[in-house]
Amino acid sequence: MLNADINSVSILDEEKSRTILKDIKFDLEKGKVYTILGKNGSGKSTLIKSLTVLLPSDLYEVNGKVLFNDIDLLTTTEDKLKEIRRNNIRYVFQDAANSFDPLKKIKYYFDLSNISPLKIEELLFFFLLPTYKKLSEIHSYELSGGMAQRLLIVLALLANPDLLILDEPTSGVDYAVMNLILLKIKNFIRDNDKSSLIVTQDINFALKSSNKIAYLSEGRLTQFFAPDELLESPDDKVKNFINSFKEMNNASA
Repeated sequence: MLNADINSVSILDEEKSRTILKDIKFDLEKGKVYTILGKNGSGKSTLIKSLTVLLPSDLYEVNGKVLFNDIDLLTTTEDKLKEIRRNNIRYVFQDAANSFDPLKKIKYYFDLSNISPLKIEELLFFFLLPTYKKLSEIHSYELSGGMAQRLLIVLALLANPDLLILDEPTSGVDYAVMNLILLKIKNFIRDNDKSSLIVTQDINFALKSSNKIAYLSEGRLTQFFAPDELLESPDDKVKNFINSFKEMNNASA
């Protein structure tokens, strides 16, 4: 479904460019959940934004190809990009509140989905959110960060995208909500033959949710491993990296 072959992602300034990601190559297939592990500052968010040209062109340069159903997203027209983002590839960013227009009530986004209030209500109930009626009358700035994130997941699921991309979906949520997110993502991918790409530093969530896991370090992405392959890898570099994630997650628990 999606093939990424990115030679480099560079930050531009007045004097020179600085490469922050290089040799990023991976394929995403239908019916699977993929996760990229990476620590803070590793470039996870930059990577997923580069896939559909969401990085500001005056600040970043992306060299390579990203093919989605044989369309190169890096060179296609702006109109085609907007169509794909609207219908085929949906994002849920970590800073979910900034994904909403603060001047619009939430009903505006419900109406854009063209989904019946009853169907929306089912998802809101599942994610322990207020009712359709209550949410419709408030603005995004009246939501907590965790509520905004869950609402963005609801809106993304309502769009029924071929590829659902999530940036740190478990940040700022408790264990119960994390399990709800985990369950819904896995069921959505399985029941609809879709695909999901998650970027996170939560290795426990990655192991529970994913069919394939890679990690991003020093600007490079490893191959994707099955969770068991990753944990049982004989490669010392892989083992040290995974152990560092486990220690980091245990320290924050």
